[in-house]
Amino acid sequence: MWKRIDHQPKIKAVDGPQAGQFKELGAAREPAMPHPLELSEFQSFPVFEDISHHIKEVGAQLVKKVNAIFQLDITKDGKTILQWTIDLKNGSGDMYPGSARLPADTVFTIPEPVFMELVLGKLNPQKAFLAGKFKVSGKVLLGQKLERVFKDWAKF
Repeated sequence: MWKRIDHQPKIKAVDGPQAGQFKELGAAREPAMPHPLELSEFQSFPVFEDISHHIKEVGAQLVKKVNAIFQLDITKDGKTILQWTIDLKNGSGDMYPGSARLPADTVFTIPEPVFMELVLGKLNPQKAFLAGKFKVSGKVLLGQKLERVFKDWAKF
């Protein structure tokens, strides 16, 4: 029936590389992936910094009201370009760049222009979500609590 054919040549222990068989390698090239953009190049970065300062000031009160961890994946052309986590479940609250250290209760995937409209109050979050402008995974209803956090920040 089936017959195994071994196409690899057998190498003897006494065989070594022949002179000129290997090429001298130069220094490693730069990776093909472009360098990540500096955080300050994003229009949403100052907003995230400001919200972070707000959370540091009133975080303990927010933890009592919200009790959730949110991860915000900011996208551009369908690719995640920036991630922020808002932890209003542990300690006195925290907001930091990057993915959630503990499992997030809700993950938002939002294009940066839509995010800016949402936090500046120019776009209704429920209408935007129903129109498919951004995606939510996890506990969707917790998004209403995050909306209140943004509204409190806007008043601040």
